[in-house]
Amino acid sequence: MNYIVLDMEWNQPWPGSPSSKKVLPVQIRGEIIQIGAVRVTEDQQVADEFQIMVKPKYYRHLNRRVSKLTGIKEARLKEEGVPFPSAMEQFRAWCGEDIVFLTWGFDDIGILRENLQLFGLETGWTEKWYNAQMIFNAQTDGSTAQKALKTAMEMFEIEATRPAHDALGDAYHTALICAKLDLKRGAAEYDQALKSHENGFHGAELPGCICRQVYYDFADKREALSAMSGEENRCPVCEARMLGSRWFAQPGHRYMDMATCPEHGKFLIRVRLSEQQNGLIRVSRLTYEATSEAAEAYARRAEKADPEDQRTTRRRRRRKAAVENVKE
Repeated sequence: MNYIVLDMEWNQPWPGSPSSKKVLPVQIRGEIIQIGAVRVTEDQQVADEFQIMVKPKYYRHLNRRVSKLTGIKEARLKEEGVPFPSAMEQFRAWCGEDIVFLTWGFDDIGILRENLQLFGLETGWTEKWYNAQMIFNAQTDGSTAQKALKTAMEMFEIEATRPAHDALGDAYHTALICAKLDLKRGAAEYDQALKSHENGFHGAELPGCICRQVYYDFADKREALSAMSGEENRCPVCEARMLGSRWFAQPGHRYMDMATCPEHGKFLIRVRLSEQQNGLIRVSRLTYEATSEAAEAYARRAEKADPEDQRTTRRRRRRKAAVENVKE
């Protein structure tokens, strides 16, 4: 049996672009453009490596944020990329039989399965899988917060020798971490580690956090954010209903909003959305003081908001106020 440490990069359409409006046979969070993997043997020795570039079929124009983060350019994908089915054929042949996947986080294996389904390919060979973060947490500080790969490397005093946000580079560094863990024990104790994580909070908090809450069973993102800015948007001091302003998206399915209590003033709200095993949405919510680092980040983001978006928001507010005045 071998462990396959997997990391991938994927492309996402720019919001509002023609690609973002495509109706696909299967809903995906992103189309894979790079696969990196490192084999760790049963006796936990870091072994051979695999890397392949994938030419996107549906989201063919590379999101500039993805390109900036990964360093991947459209020209490289056109030159080196192979169609996804061919990439999967090569990857499966390299993996071999009797394998267990390890990823740093929950996203990669889900993205892989979504892409396999999109192309009508089998997913059963991806069933044996563990999130190495959960094993790392259980065997180090016992926390439930997800840790950045860089943080885990620093804790194990592993020096970075490969580029970050590169599929093979991140897979290699993850493999070095996994080689220092007791993977057999981690697998045996995984269900308990996962339960502790689900009962805890997804994501690390910034300074100034004064309240942590977890909510379950929302149908989709719209319903979740609506609840977070509506009935569940309560002042951490007096429990009064707060008035939200505007959600800004952040990486990793996170969103932030500035809410106001009539009596106690402003509070910054940060939420992270994650999919439950039943397909519904789980929300991890953090509330921060208005003078916190998180609130300052919101203020900077609000300043950079598209002026046209701001004008549209003002027009909507004016129309809403006019309608309310007519009703009165």
